[in-house]
Amino acid sequence: QVQLVESGGGLVQAGGSLTLSCAASERTFSSSTMGWFRQAPGKEREFVAAISRSATYTYYGDSVKGRFTISRDNAKTTVYLQMNSLKPEDTAVYYCAAQDSSRLSVSRAYMNYNYWGQGTQVTVSS
Repeated sequence: QVQLVESGGGLVQAGGSLTLSCAASERTFSSSTMGWFRQAPGKEREFVAAISRSATYTYYGDSVKGRFTISRDNAKTTVYLQMNSLKPEDTAVYYCAAQDSSRLSVSRAYMNYNYWGQGTQVTVSS
């Protein structure tokens, strides 16, 4: 069972930056595609970004493309989400997620992620 713990959320003004971190418990971390999702009150969970096992490929949701960057450090079993030029509409709970290592392709769909962190709140004030 992979355990994921997010950190780095908080309150920031529009135009500011935050970096989220997600620490994984398993040494098999390097075998898993990792993703970030977010959910605002009253809205569905939204794909933010994903990164392949070796970090060769990264994918972003349209609303964050060009502003957010996903990265990973397999030696530290940690995935990061650098968020720049934040907007009030980026306000949400951000979740880190991992695909099972048996799934080889990177997915944007939350139902294809098997393990989830508890979430961290990001609030962007205008």
